[in-house]
This record gives sequence, C-alpha cells and structure tokens, in this order.
Amino acid sequence: MTELSGNQKRKMRSAARLYAVQALFQMEAAGQDATRVIEEFETHRFGARYDEVEFADGDVDLFRLLVNDAVTWQARIDQMTDRALVAKWPIARIDPTLRALFRAAGAELIRSDTPPRVVITEFVDVARAFHDGGDEPKFVNAVLDHMARAAKPEAF
Repeated sequence: MTELSGNQKRKMRSAARLYAVQALFQMEAAGQDATRVIEEFETHRFGARYDEVEFADGDVDLFRLLVNDAVTWQARIDQMTDRALVAKWPIARIDPTLRALFRAAGAELIRSDTPPRVVITEFVDVARAFHDGGDEPKFVNAVLDHMARAAKPEAF
C-alpha cells in the first residue's frame, strides 16, 4: 500500500469533516440512525465516482468518530453551542446545516487531540462550502471559538 503524503491526509480529514456534517444533517432530516448513514456514506460517497462527479476520499476513522461522538455527546455539545449563541437563538432555531456543523465540530473539540484552532479553521471552511458569500462563516467562527474555549481552555 502506498504511503499517503501529509497533504493527502489533510485533504482526507477535511473531506471527513464535510461528510460528517452532511451525515448528521441527513440523520436529522430523514430520521435515520448513525449506523445506517455511516454505512451509506462509506459505500456511496468516499472516493465514489458518478458520471463526471468524483467524491473525495475521506478519513473513515475521523468520519466515524465525529458522527458517533456527535450522537453520543449531543446533549453536551448542544449545551456548549447554546451557551455560545445569543439567548434568543437557541440551537433548535438555527439552520439545520449549521446545527449539524456545530455538532460535528463539538465532537472533535471534545474527543480528539486536534488543536482547537485547527478544528475552528476546518469547520469555518465547511461553513463556506454551504454558505459561500454570506455571514455564516463569521458566525460559525465566533460560535466555535466560544465552544473551543469552553471545551479546551488550556489551549488558549
């Protein structure tokens, strides 16, 4: 097996984060469980090619960790998110895509060794993929900064 370069590994981790947000969104929208959605993504998205569209290969371990931990730790992550939001905008009122993003990012902040600033940067990039040209990436940056300081204050 060919050894992956650092850049390839980084791209795979970025793809896993994007896929985790999509999977969490799909779980909420369609009422599906994590096992089913994880299997579907690994089978039909990771490195798949449909007509002229090629999906990026993703870091399967990170993807599974983010989806499973977002489900396992959802109450804690949602509380962290609520504390970072304005009182009039609890997590239940925000866009479902952003809710999925905060849950995936929260899972990585809680359970991984990834530096918080890397998590923030990566998920702001995911927000740009969904909301290019809007204010959402700035909003995501502010909320994730607050969440990261709560989850890992020693990193700041």
